[in-house]
Amino acid sequence: MPNAPDFARRMAVTSLLALACHPASDPASAANPAPLAASAASAASPTPATGVDRAGMDTALAPGDDFFGYANGTWAKTTEIPADRSRWGVWGELSEQTALKLRAALESARPSAAGTEPRKAADVYAGFMDEGSIEAKGTDPLAPQLGQIAALRTKTDLARLLGELLRADVDPLNNTDMHTDRLFGLFVSPAFSEPTRNVPYLLQGGLGMPDRDYYLSSEPRMSKLRDEYRAHVGAVLRLAGIGDPEARAGRVLALETKIARAHASREDSSEVSKANNPWPTRELDKRAPGLDWSVFLAAAGLAEVPVISVWQPGAITGTAALVASEPIESWQDWLAFHALDRRSPLLPRAFVDEHFAFHARAMRGTPQLEERWKRGVAFANALLPDAVGKLFVERHFPPESKALLGEMVQTIIQAFRRRVDALDWMAPETRAKAQAKLGTLYVGIGYPERWVSYEGVEIVAADVVGNAERAEFGHYRRQLRKLSQPVDKGEWWMMAQLVNAVNLPLQNAINFPAAILVPPFFDPGATAAVNYGAIGAVIGHEISHSFDDQGAQFDETGKLADWWTADDRAHFAASGAALVAQYDAYEPLAGLHVNGKLTLGENIADLAGLAAAHDAWVASLGGTPAPEVDGMGGEQQFFIAYAQAWRGKQREPTLRQQLIVDGHAPQEYRTATVRNIDAWYDAFEVTPGQALYLEPSQRVRVW
Repeated sequence: MPNAPDFARRMAVTSLLALACHPASDPASAANPAPLAASAASAASPTPATGVDRAGMDTALAPGDDFFGYANGTWAKTTEIPADRSRWGVWGELSEQTALKLRAALESARPSAAGTEPRKAADVYAGFMDEGSIEAKGTDPLAPQLGQIAALRTKTDLARLLGELLRADVDPLNNTDMHTDRLFGLFVSPAFSEPTRNVPYLLQGGLGMPDRDYYLSSEPRMSKLRDEYRAHVGAVLRLAGIGDPEARAGRVLALETKIARAHASREDSSEVSKANNPWPTRELDKRAPGLDWSVFLAAAGLAEVPVISVWQPGAITGTAALVASEPIESWQDWLAFHALDRRSPLLPRAFVDEHFAFHARAMRGTPQLEERWKRGVAFANALLPDAVGKLFVERHFPPESKALLGEMVQTIIQAFRRRVDALDWMAPETRAKAQAKLGTLYVGIGYPERWVSYEGVEIVAADVVGNAERAEFGHYRRQLRKLSQPVDKGEWWMMAQLVNAVNLPLQNAINFPAAILVPPFFDPGATAAVNYGAIGAVIGHEISHSFDDQGAQFDETGKLADWWTADDRAHFAASGAALVAQYDAYEPLAGLHVNGKLTLGENIADLAGLAAAHDAWVASLGGTPAPEVDGMGGEQQFFIAYAQAWRGKQREPTLRQQLIVDGHAPQEYRTATVRNIDAWYDAFEVTPGQALYLEPSQRVRVW
């Protein structure tokens, strides 16, 4: 997030092995929702009779040549991305509408009794909004940590501080925040081979840019970004009054480049078969020499943990070696910069502007910093997500919506069951395990059954940096406590006020936050075809994640297990390979293609989820014809609603970053999965020779 503390990402991301249906609409929107920009046209203005936005379509385009443009072309031509955004669309608009509601809720909660969660959330927001107090304090709130860094003398001191700074929440499979600026990341989640037990996972970290490619690629754009990053590091150190900033910036970049060389690639990190590496902690010194592991673990609160599951062994070993080989002065420079950069959005305006200039303008092409109150809402979301979520749900998610969505989820699960039963290539034993997995799937709708308590988190309105530190540490301690607790299958990994959804294979669970269960995704006044095409496809997507290339490696208990026959596994892999090839062929920018392997899980979920939602909608008709509304048949309404749910556009730097690091393909190519669905061809009279046309034998059929 360019305009909120870096830890905000970690406190709002999906879980380990969490498969989200959509990348954040903007780094400053999904976990940082913000209000509607006056200059932006509405991302979705549905026609009340159907729920389809007819005005946003471009019917001069042939659906078989450009279905995304057919459904969204006029909107794309007439809508400008707001100046404070790097991307815009349905998801961004809903996030902004959510932010408006959250702002009102936080402001109205200020008179609540001191010490209550509503008051804590309101005080977090109010403290962030007191810019005068923040300017007056300067960098004083960070003086204790900067003093610790300056006082380091030995590698034992370094190991201790690195352990003290360890924090929780990175997501290797969904590629979320793998570039954590901590040396390592930690996640506490069920064990791969024993899903009734929580274990700590240790993950690669240490980078200030999104991925190893930003340090190692010879592509001119990457080289330019490295120069800009070095200048950014120097600027931050200079603002803090730290001497010789240019030389220190050079050492920081050099150290991070060495860390990047040790990192696993995005593709390797997404392969769970390479990630199941339980290391006894007593062997860490032998497996990853260079870091004093006993000191590190004790400082991190992990001294009594017998085993740590290491996600990227090569990266952990390589990084530990750097702790020994690199001068302590280089580590001090690295620590000082990240201490400042991490909290720059909470410091005086000069730091805020510099942080924005690199992380948003240079990296993603965002022209303008968000208004302060938008960032304040994001800050409250990041620190106390469940406290803010309760305020949102109480005001904006009625029980009736929860009940209706629950019925819809079950309808689509049943459709998926029928699809599994109809697979002529699947052996009975594999089919039985797939059905068992559907039978034990936990579905959370709207909000968690048990909200997180922030009773032990001290919030002081005038202490913005302190609030961030205490809330972040409180979250870390809650994660560590899970190591001695039974696995909670109903634990949520998305806040209720997030416009997104998630599948959790290790828990065999799905979460559908309240903020996405609104128009244009779900509208009681729209036709059934539209609701199934929009929110139904999202529901189907998340169900299908249990059976994508990664989710299919976990059984009904959440255990990493091979429950497939050899022939079935080969057939499934071949279908995945065909989908990889289909997406590899897409070229959004000259010379830069979609990475079919990196995006395979999301592409499988899009395709299988859309097919299941379509089956469920057809079944809901009970054999009667779908009503034609506004000149559109039911099939057309269904598929157009799907395409309009992916309505969006983005700036070129953001698109470049997405193609390199994101597990989600750009929206227009996610929409293009309709070319694999037979019913789409009939609905729009798609014929050979059109750009999206595939011969029936070439259409990918996964589930």
